[in-house]
Amino acid sequence: MAEKISMREKVGFSLGDGAANFIFQTMMLLQLSFYTDSFGISAGAAALLFLVARLWGAVADPLMGVIADRTDTRWGKFRPWILWTAIPFGIIGFLAFTTPHFGASGKIMYAYITYILLLTVYSANNIPYSALSGVITGDMVQRTSLSSVRFIVVTLATIAIQGFALPMVNHFGQGNSAKGYQVTMGIFCVLAVLFFIITFLSTKERIKPDPKQKTSLKQDISDLLKNKPWVIMFLVFIFMFIFLAIRNGILLYFFKYYLDKESMISFLGGLDKGLFGLLGKISMIGANADIAGNTFSIINIFSQLAAILGIILSKNLAARFGKRDVFKGALIMATVVTALFFFIGPKAIVLTLVLQIIFNFIWGVSMPLPWAMMADVADFSEWKNNRRATAIVFAGIMIGLKVGLAIGGAISGVLLSLYGYVANAVQTPHTISGIRLITSIYPAVFLGIGIIVLMFYSINKKTEFQMQDELAERRKAYSN
Repeated sequence: MAEKISMREKVGFSLGDGAANFIFQTMMLLQLSFYTDSFGISAGAAALLFLVARLWGAVADPLMGVIADRTDTRWGKFRPWILWTAIPFGIIGFLAFTTPHFGASGKIMYAYITYILLLTVYSANNIPYSALSGVITGDMVQRTSLSSVRFIVVTLATIAIQGFALPMVNHFGQGNSAKGYQVTMGIFCVLAVLFFIITFLSTKERIKPDPKQKTSLKQDISDLLKNKPWVIMFLVFIFMFIFLAIRNGILLYFFKYYLDKESMISFLGGLDKGLFGLLGKISMIGANADIAGNTFSIINIFSQLAAILGIILSKNLAARFGKRDVFKGALIMATVVTALFFFIGPKAIVLTLVLQIIFNFIWGVSMPLPWAMMADVADFSEWKNNRRATAIVFAGIMIGLKVGLAIGGAISGVLLSLYGYVANAVQTPHTISGIRLITSIYPAVFLGIGIIVLMFYSINKKTEFQMQDELAERRKAYSN
């Protein structure tokens, strides 16, 4: 019988991903806008930066996987890395959103150095953290439960970034968005350090490889490449994160340059009356307010609350139908809703809210599942090959994530340049048309390709429990 995981440990583990998402969600949602509109580099320069730095992150991930699998301390293999990287993560995260008083070339050099360092420390922290989810428990039901709690916390962190980051930037910047980003990210980075320490203190590694297992990098890689479910998830992660990098990276531009300002003012005013003047009291409406940014924040708060409902529902759906089938169904619906954003009119703020709520509810159902499936893929490798190398399995799939982010971020910047985007200016109809397409149709195409790839993933509900039971029997031989 698998050891039951307490809610205290589930929450403690989940805070680590909440901490990482203070940086990750900012990279996904606000970094392109920060670089072009606050830091002061062109969309084309940002596109190249994303491609180079994020591809470096894809190289760092497997290196970190190899190192983590070979780490051996009294705290375990993966937990110590969360502790060791906590403070560097916070410091570099703060520096990456600091705008220096340099010229154009100096700023670009600073951006490359800080962003590459940020992705390096992110790999050193997040690969062991991701692998930790595969060794806390081998029970499939508890693993899905752990992943569900994790993504409720992730969604709360996402609300903090999507809902409050821009108002905080405006509040602390007082017209100087570069200063506002620096102070805002400083606050989030301090919280991240504290959350990482809590994760280290509150978790336990229970699944260990057979002590007789020989360490062989060549064998680890060979096992990985022969693991068909791993290959499928690697490709799915590439297309899924191309989708997210494009859509989320451009969404703020959709609000700032496409949606009608007067309609957003009317929307915020109506909402303010319903909230008894709360928005006016916190300066989210008024002559000096960032109307587009505040509308963006409010809509994201509501939609992320819907995502939490989706995450809660995800566990029961996965238990009934299996993780693979629920994940596939959610991605299909998310693709359709994303494409519908192209048909939103500039004055249709309420429709934007409704579609964003529907999208995030559906995405909430999908969110815990690929990460729980990654742990299943690690089990599949052990089940087939009688060897366990958890971190290298997670690191390999995380390469797909980083490659997807690199390609998606580069595509976003390149497309903005091709459509003639000029920072902080009135955009041409051609540019506005491009922003609409980059928010909707283009990312939907990439997610559709990911769904086609997912059709070939073979670990269904029956296989999950067969692996669980057979591996539990094997582990009894060396766990006592």
